Parts: sequence; structure tokens; C-alpha cells
Amino acid sequence: MAGIKEIGGSKYNLELPEVRHKGKSGEFKKYLKEYLDGVNRLQKEADRAAEDLITGRSENIHQAMIAMEKAELSFRLMVEARNRIVRAYEEIMKTQV
Repeated sequence: MAGIKEIGGSKYNLELPEVRHKGKSGEFKKYLKEYLDGVNRLQKEADRAAEDLITGRSENIHQAMIAMEKAELSFRLMVEARNRIVRAYEEIMKTQV
């Protein structure tokens, strides 16, 4: 992602949130929290980029659009992961009846 950061000298972190799996049991809750924090960070950065563009502090529409698209993509990925977790939970509950 170094290429994206170099374009226009962006002050926004345009990396998708990554969380390293440590292989320890009981870390799922921590993993989810770290990922949600990353999604939240991307949302805030996209908001800041849009605000900077609107107020004239930045004229780089490309960086603002990239920040907004990354925030949207990470949010959609989070929602899909939630949906799959809920479906898996429902399947487990069906087998226990």
C-alpha cells in the first residue's frame, strides 16, 4: 500500500484494518474488538477526509474518495462477518434442540 500513501502526500492512513491472530484460545473477543476499532478508525478518517475536502483544507478528491471507499468496504466486510457468525450460531442452536 506504499503506492497509495505516496499519491498526493496523503495525511490519512489508507490501510485496511488488520489484526494478527496470536493463536491463543479466548482471543476471539479481543480480535473482534481490534477489528471493530480498525473499522471505526477508517470511518473517522473518511469523515475527516470529506470534511477537509468540503472546507477547502484539502483539494485532493482522489484521497478522499479512496478513504471513503475503504471505510465502506471494511464496514461491508464487518457486516458480512457478523451475518455469518449469527448464521453459525443459529445452526449450532438448531443442533442442540
